[in-house]
Amino acid sequence: MAKRSKKYIDAVEKVDPHKEYDVQDAIELIKEIDFSNMDSSIDIAYRLDLDVRQADQQLRGSIVLPKGTGNTQTVVVFAKGEKAEEAKEAGADFVGEEDLVEKIQGGWLDFDVAVATPDMMAQVGKLGQILGPKGLMPNPKTGTVTMDVEQAINNIKAGQVTYRTDKEANIHAAIGKASFSKEDILENLTALHERLVQEKPAAAKGDWMQNLAISTTFGPGVKIDVNSLSAE
Repeated sequence: MAKRSKKYIDAVEKVDPHKEYDVQDAIELIKEIDFSNMDSSIDIAYRLDLDVRQADQQLRGSIVLPKGTGNTQTVVVFAKGEKAEEAKEAGADFVGEEDLVEKIQGGWLDFDVAVATPDMMAQVGKLGQILGPKGLMPNPKTGTVTMDVEQAINNIKAGQVTYRTDKEANIHAAIGKASFSKEDILENLTALHERLVQEKPAAAKGDWMQNLAISTTFGPGVKIDVNSLSAE
């Protein structure tokens, strides 16, 4: 087990591990105990009471956070002809067809998000084993397989985040930076939370959102009372 730094231990001592904090108190606390020398990411983690072995209990999608993510996203677009030109004009960082597929097959992965037009998916499908495990495979559910490449690029550059349940029915997402104001972090978290509530699977019963925690990149997690967020 890796030895924790004194700063981390000091941060942990300020968090009650048995308490679910009011959302505003939780945000204030993680900002207070952030000890990183960089502008840490603000991350959230949901534990959901879902059986993700069932297709109708999986959650996957994307949302443009109202206050952005604080990150600069490098976008590649698989497109040809007019759509390739549209992507370039919209600010895509890399645009290509089979040449881009071959470049990635050769080991190049210096990008954060991949977008593809539907007619390119036969080629992009060859990259499934490379992009899939890294969460980079274009998917219509996240708005990254589309003919409207301009809108897709604009959304990504504006602060779009994707989310999906993992094998343990958890959802992880970055919702900003430690330098964001408490109000901006809360607005982003509320937007994502409301989206997930809207997409509650029909099979989910009762308190299906079992646990929610917020943290900075290197800091300890702080549990949030989901009811306090719902009341916002």
